[in-house]
Amino acid sequence: MSISKTYQPKDAEAKWYNYWLTNGFLRSVPDEREPYTIVIPPPNVTGVLHMGHMLNNTIQDVLIRRARMKGKNACWVPGTDHASIATEAKVVAMLKEQGINKKDLSREEFLKYAWEWKDKYGGIILEQLKKLGASCDWDRTRFTMEDDLSDAVIDSFIHLYKKGWIYRGVRMVNWDPQGKTAVSDEEVIRKEVNQKLYYIRYAISQNKNNSEPATDNFLTIATTRPETIMADAAICINPNDPRFTHLKGQKAFIPLLNKEIPIIEDEYVDMEFGTGCLKVTPAHDLNDYNLGQKHGLESIDILNDDGSLNERAQILVGEDRFAARKKIAVMLEEAGALEKVEEYKSQVGFSERTDAVIEPKLSMQWFCKMDEMAKPALNDVLNGDVKLIPEKFINTYRHWMENVQDWCISRQLWWGQRIPAWYLPNGKFVVAKTAEEALVEAQQLITDNKQLTIADLRQEEDVVDTWFSSWLWPISVFDGFKNPDNADINYYYPTNDLVTAPEILFFWVARMIMAGHEFRGQKPFTNVYLTGIVRDKLGRKMSKSLGNSPDPLGLIEKYGADGVRVGMLLSSPAGNDLMFDEGYCEQGRNFGNKVWNAFKLVKGWEIDQDLSNPNTVAIQWFESRFNEALQEIEDNFSQYRLSEALMATYKLVWDDFCAWYLEMIKPAYQQPIDAETYKVTVEYFEKILKLLHPFMPFITEELWHDELFGERAPTDCCIVAEMPKVGEINPTLLQQVETIKQIISGIRNIRNSNQIAPKEGVDLAVKLNSTVELERYFNIIRKLGNVQDIRFVKEKLTQAGSFMVLTDEYYVPLQAKLDPVAEQARLQKESEYLMGFLKSVNAKLQNEKFMQNAKQEVVDNELKKRADAESKLKVVNEALAALAN
Repeated sequence: MSISKTYQPKDAEAKWYNYWLTNGFLRSVPDEREPYTIVIPPPNVTGVLHMGHMLNNTIQDVLIRRARMKGKNACWVPGTDHASIATEAKVVAMLKEQGINKKDLSREEFLKYAWEWKDKYGGIILEQLKKLGASCDWDRTRFTMEDDLSDAVIDSFIHLYKKGWIYRGVRMVNWDPQGKTAVSDEEVIRKEVNQKLYYIRYAISQNKNNSEPATDNFLTIATTRPETIMADAAICINPNDPRFTHLKGQKAFIPLLNKEIPIIEDEYVDMEFGTGCLKVTPAHDLNDYNLGQKHGLESIDILNDDGSLNERAQILVGEDRFAARKKIAVMLEEAGALEKVEEYKSQVGFSERTDAVIEPKLSMQWFCKMDEMAKPALNDVLNGDVKLIPEKFINTYRHWMENVQDWCISRQLWWGQRIPAWYLPNGKFVVAKTAEEALVEAQQLITDNKQLTIADLRQEEDVVDTWFSSWLWPISVFDGFKNPDNADINYYYPTNDLVTAPEILFFWVARMIMAGHEFRGQKPFTNVYLTGIVRDKLGRKMSKSLGNSPDPLGLIEKYGADGVRVGMLLSSPAGNDLMFDEGYCEQGRNFGNKVWNAFKLVKGWEIDQDLSNPNTVAIQWFESRFNEALQEIEDNFSQYRLSEALMATYKLVWDDFCAWYLEMIKPAYQQPIDAETYKVTVEYFEKILKLLHPFMPFITEELWHDELFGERAPTDCCIVAEMPKVGEINPTLLQQVETIKQIISGIRNIRNSNQIAPKEGVDLAVKLNSTVELERYFNIIRKLGNVQDIRFVKEKLTQAGSFMVLTDEYYVPLQAKLDPVAEQARLQKESEYLMGFLKSVNAKLQNEKFMQNAKQEVVDNELKKRADAESKLKVVNEALAALAN
């Protein structure tokens, strides 16, 4: 093909993605190869691509493409999550726009609308992932509410219920008053908000200590929620607080209601907060609920499901909780019970799905016992069978799992898998998969009523938590419940790597490990790569509400998918947050352009078959350097240091190949290149394309099919090319070329600092006992440094002002060309820099904590830095001394 002046990402992306699809490169079926499997963290069916998705799926695609090129049977299973709360909210909003109220619909009618919505919008995010280059096996796309996966949910519910691990009871839950459902802890977003702290006076009903002052007849409580005083069951003081010793065993009156409640003692009370005592409202605060359970207090629920006050509140019935807050403050003030109001900042929980303020609420729900299932899942991580990357999350995981709470698995919604429980007329219930099976169990339960019919049974209205379907994901996507011994589940399970976010480490990752052991008897995956959060330059988490999140598809349009992928990965080490800057994507695009321009350069050279090869040293050096870099890249991948692997690839291509190798072998202007050098260079370029492909799939595939590489068969594509293997490395050659590069860079710097024209030749003086066999590199030095004469000298040059020092062994004689004053200033500046650098390195090496915890290769690297800096400083100081003389 004729290569265009500049790379056109849009054309290449559409062409090659369709080509991969059409030719089945993304498809995987079990065979004799080693499997490599990733299951996608299923994005919500309501979702569109955001920056977190971009990072997460770029990482997965790099891993899956690399495994494919390593000869493994790579299978990346895509799919979406039905997202009960978010989807139901979307459908309710859509119906509202059409003038339809959910309350006016039957469950079946509502679900019909929901499925229509899902069919219209549910696949958007998966189509967007294709724009990124995600090489999923799209024939395997699954949805958490398709029939087989829903059956798996119901079957697992029944299994756990029969084991006694699922039960129904009243517990404190996170309640979303807008969604009118319980939500899980991970669906509660904590935000700091400006509130008011109300200081309310509770009258003391009796005073047993007559020696107390007469004015001490009330107790002041500080609260942010005065609208809940009607649900107060007690006032609590710390038994160690001397201020309230006289109140032990006494009672107080709730303002406005004049209802008497006890004053109790508990060390839970923080003596430093507020007034040092608190009101206990067991029905509306988790900590208060625990206190209530401990002290046998009544739980008085004064809120309706929509957050309005109910009849038990006695006052302001029907008012919204926040309107009631304002009104009751006025009522307390008028009653003389409000001492003062202060501005106050505190953390408040919001529903991730509806953004409503969460209410702690006592509610009848279904729960799953977690303590037994948590044990093998904890052991897997502690013994390394499941590796968390980075390891810093192990302690967090252990804390969660050792303090695991029962899981509230019911949601008061219609969109989702309906709980398979059936209520009898007498209030009892049975758990069964179908109404017919439930009837059989019900008839056995009520022995005196054989006339019981299906019409007498009422199925539970609630659905299970969405996580109760996604915790089965690695099993259910391979139909491991429907057919537990099928070829797919036996071949692909357990999977290899999971890439996800740390905030769902417990709520999804841990539960998948539990499910793996419970339903398959083994872990679901081996490695869990935990990404960081994508933040803006100010460190804020990207969100629509802040308006600080760029449109991912807009970035792809502007910089190309490869540019965005590189930009996302350049600064995203596992577990660390990425401070995203659009400049990273620009850097990624520039890198692509660099590769494109290098290709154009090579392709544009004319070949002369009769020329001998003058580039043997350069060819040998790059072969060794490529293998050295590949070894580093392989090591980084083995430790899941993807950002470092990309950076090593970046430097190999940009610095070593483009800036040095191509310059070493480039023929003179309008002169041909010898055939042998050209052949080897084309082979190197092909290796580089392979190395780059997992990171930059589109530009590499585009160049792969150029006529430069000869005629390709339709299936000879970069996506399935064999990844290069590490070959022989010559450390001596690499070290010597590094010295030659330093000499050439030094000569170039001398030219710049002394305004010597690039075309004006300079000389090079070398001590006779030079540690490098310099003759091998004369051609390279002359070519890249524009050196006219290279001569050997017995002694170090000492005449001030007549030379510039490159190293302890190499000098550039300049005679009148050198400005001694400018040179002294340059050397002084370099000396100061090196001393500062040495100081920072020594500080690290003298740090006991660093020396104890750092890996040996890290310490060795710092020691090498110190030795190099000391050597350079010695040379610079000697040059300064020579100038001074």
